[in-house]
Amino acid sequence: MSEQLEQELLSVALEAAERAGALLRDGRPADLGVASTKTSPIDVVTEMDLAAERLITDFLAERRPDDGVLGEEGASTPGSSGVRWVVDPIDGTVNYLYGLPSWSVSIAAERDGVTLVGVVAAPMRRETYHAVLGGGAHRNGERVRVRPTPPFEQALLGTGFAYLARRRAAQAEVLRTLLPRVRDIRRGGSAAIDLCDVACGRLDAYYERGLNPWDLAAGELIAREAGALTGGRPGRPADGDLTVAAVPGLFEELQGLLEELGAWHD
Repeated sequence: MSEQLEQELLSVALEAAERAGALLRDGRPADLGVASTKTSPIDVVTEMDLAAERLITDFLAERRPDDGVLGEEGASTPGSSGVRWVVDPIDGTVNYLYGLPSWSVSIAAERDGVTLVGVVAAPMRRETYHAVLGGGAHRNGERVRVRPTPPFEQALLGTGFAYLARRRAAQAEVLRTLLPRVRDIRRGGSAAIDLCDVACGRLDAYYERGLNPWDLAAGELIAREAGALTGGRPGRPADGDLTVAAVPGLFEELQGLLEELGAWHD
């Protein structure tokens, strides 16, 4: 029954993400990043965000009416089935605003606090990543694995920054110390895609402070199922204080260094 449930959840998540991704891709105004006298570009992005979340939640209500939902844009229903959907309709809204390709739709399904299914659709990359607990990670249906472990000084890391000025300043201090110790650092702008890039071998590791459950739920499962280790501060799961995903052999050293540098506080 569990395997049957997981496959049903995966099918629903894939279709919901595909529909929302198509809405966002095809409905984005060509001049969205240009200021207008009629409306703020930010308002348009908010409208698209809300429309995508509404599409997803309506679809979930139709297909899985007894499930709960937690959405970035305010959708919150407890449900009665024990399954909860965690939804980010646009992960990477600034990228979406500017017409950069690294934005995604992130949908995860949890049961009793355990993530069973994760789907991240990146329409402008023409890629969809998915994982089922215990079933490996996939990109466009093909199995993916993390890269072999490099020496720490040759690791390529991904990260992200907060919108709050005080937190950004603290993150810059961490970056200033960390950057000379690794190969390089990338800032992609979508936590979900960054986690999937670890899964696909495009990054050796990723860390960020300040993520919400909808930012990381799907991507973290995909990274883990591809062979990455994930967590937060030492001994804790990934959460808003800190999220770390890295290839084995790199994870503990990076996690320990981030703890030492205080990457978990402002």
